[in-house]
Amino acid sequence: MKIYAFHLLNDYSGSPKVLKQLANGWIKKGLDVNIVTSKGRGGFLSEIDGASHLYFSYKYAENPYLRLVNLFLSQLSLIWLMMFKLTRKDIVYVNTVLPFGAGIIGKIKGCRVIYHMHETSMKPAILKKFLFGIAEFTASDAVYVSNYLLEQESLKSIKKHLLHNAIEDDFLDVATKTRSINSLHKNVLLVCSLKEYKGVIEYLDLARANLQYNFRLILNSSDEDISRFFEGYHIPHNIEILSTKTDLHPYYSWADVILNLSRPDGWIETFGLTVIEGMAYGLPAIVPPVGGITELVSDGKNGFRVDCRNIDNLSEKLKQILEPSQYKLMVAESEKRILDFRESVFIDKSMRILTA
Repeated sequence: MKIYAFHLLNDYSGSPKVLKQLANGWIKKGLDVNIVTSKGRGGFLSEIDGASHLYFSYKYAENPYLRLVNLFLSQLSLIWLMMFKLTRKDIVYVNTVLPFGAGIIGKIKGCRVIYHMHETSMKPAILKKFLFGIAEFTASDAVYVSNYLLEQESLKSIKKHLLHNAIEDDFLDVATKTRSINSLHKNVLLVCSLKEYKGVIEYLDLARANLQYNFRLILNSSDEDISRFFEGYHIPHNIEILSTKTDLHPYYSWADVILNLSRPDGWIETFGLTVIEGMAYGLPAIVPPVGGITELVSDGKNGFRVDCRNIDNLSEKLKQILEPSQYKLMVAESEKRILDFRESVFIDKSMRILTA
């Protein structure tokens, strides 16, 4: 079985990390895996031993109009790249709806086309309608990362599969060996993209309102982009802002609680990879009250579901978590919950989808 797995932007964000996990699992199962992604920058998809790599041109642009032009040009490049490589017996695996050219060329070649659906929040609406329309026309199967996403964005007339993301076995092993509960319960962590809808400004407000705690913000971006973004903002003395980190173990080990502060009016989280990575360290979590991420956190058990725009409520829930007696109970719940997201279960489910 030969799989061509497609992803638009090869970086260190959540969706390419999920594809990396799948590819590593497929390779161990003896499949012929070919990664097709953008060239020119490092990312999780550059780190897959045993896979073949093919690259097309794509450059992310801050300007939305230029970004749209770059997207369409990249997909023309992708279609041409694959025109004489794909055969009918190959599987086309499209990670997110963005590399739509993969769906088109897969349909033309008569391949089985599987879409791995990660997103629901996408602007403008006409782009979302176009991309999901292409997926619906070209896909034979769709894989969803949460029940929420399956219900929200269910494609018609194709096979549908639920496949929750998983914690890597290697990551969990390291976390289990190094995990320890700090006695002071003062360290707060947010790992996310450098986007306002990810709640980064609210995180500054939260730090400003809780000077008794230590905050770290790790952003999937460069130091230069971070400096530009926060120019003119007052940064509280109790928050440290860091650029892209490929090894997050030291930061999860440092933390006492993990946050996801995506704004419900700007971005609906369909899963929440950093949350389960934090849970591998026994960390309670604060997450938004909507989306697939709510499937990870039971309100009041291993964390809370809070709208980050209500800073007073967010601050109160943070204090509740970090209160010693409550904290111990939530740590125990997080340690139990992470067992539902083991990588071996994830890979076995994906193999059943591929061979169905």
